[in-house]
Amino acid sequence: MQFAAPCLLGLEGLAANDLKFKGIADVRAENGRVLFSGNESTLVRANLCTSLCARVFILMAEFEAQDFDTLFEGVRAADWSRFIGERDAFPVKGNSVDSTLSSIPACQKIIKKAVVEKLKAHYHTSWFEESGGVHQIQFRIFKNRVSIYLDTTGSALNKRGYRAMSGDAPLKETLAAAMVELARVRANHIVVDPFCGSGTILIEAARKAMNIMPGIDRNFAFEHWDCIDSALIEKERIRAQVEERHDVPFMAYGFDIDDKSLQLARQNAELARVADKIVFGHRDIRDYTDEYERVSVITNPPYGERMLDVQAARNLYKVMGEKFAQKPFHSYTIISPDETFERVFGRTADKRRKLYNGMLKCNVYQYYK
Repeated sequence: MQFAAPCLLGLEGLAANDLKFKGIADVRAENGRVLFSGNESTLVRANLCTSLCARVFILMAEFEAQDFDTLFEGVRAADWSRFIGERDAFPVKGNSVDSTLSSIPACQKIIKKAVVEKLKAHYHTSWFEESGGVHQIQFRIFKNRVSIYLDTTGSALNKRGYRAMSGDAPLKETLAAAMVELARVRANHIVVDPFCGSGTILIEAARKAMNIMPGIDRNFAFEHWDCIDSALIEKERIRAQVEERHDVPFMAYGFDIDDKSLQLARQNAELARVADKIVFGHRDIRDYTDEYERVSVITNPPYGERMLDVQAARNLYKVMGEKFAQKPFHSYTIISPDETFERVFGRTADKRRKLYNGMLKCNVYQYYK
């Protein structure tokens, strides 16, 4: 099987390396996605282990199409009966950008019809009740290049299963995991987040240090597919659980001025099974003290769109620049959408990477010298 796993723009290389490190072979990065190949075990493992990708798709077909006849034939040529049973559901959704085939409803109709015709020929039936497991068909048409996928994941992979609730402007788990990767967090690190909110960055750091697979505590669409052996799924889950390391020296410390957020953070850490590795406390950034010999500070400081909010955020950046001292074995990884961040912080970053927090363009600023 050929797989495609979409990810945030700017994270393709990191996402590819993450999959390689976790035992996935034949991995290559493309713009906005990672491609790889494998079998059913690969499908299960990729969903369980990827920390940076949004979903795991089976890549059913790719071809050029500027008319509906070509779209129909390209879709019908795919081997749909390999995955979709006679009673399974197979809804269609997708998008089209800068392409001749611009009508989404029309594309959905043609793709659905093509799949139905292929399945009718295989199952020798004229009607599908679609009462079984959901096989979401996803299409993307970009500059007349058609990609047809089957979504194996279901709910997006950033939904790890531990964040039942979150505070204001929560950072997606995949973006938090990206910051943790960029900071090169290891099992013996101390990590601090002085604006911890509902705790996502610290939870992702702790789970990485403990080798807890991102998807181990949730369910997936493929678990309702008859074509995937349940024994194989259980085998991969057991493999992931065996590889967890709960005896690592890693510790994390999270601070915030909002007690409600801190309460949520503690609850989330409990659900994520890392509560014994994270200490949360009420503290203003103005009271931040550094008593650590080695520390990785990873944080998403608050910001807003109104001028007053922006100015308030810049006041915090200035304080951070004063509190985050240049010391050996100290690193600071900070995400912000403010292009003036370095000037206000008071130092030019040693490394900067452009990322998107939803639709908001941000930079991750790293200081380690």
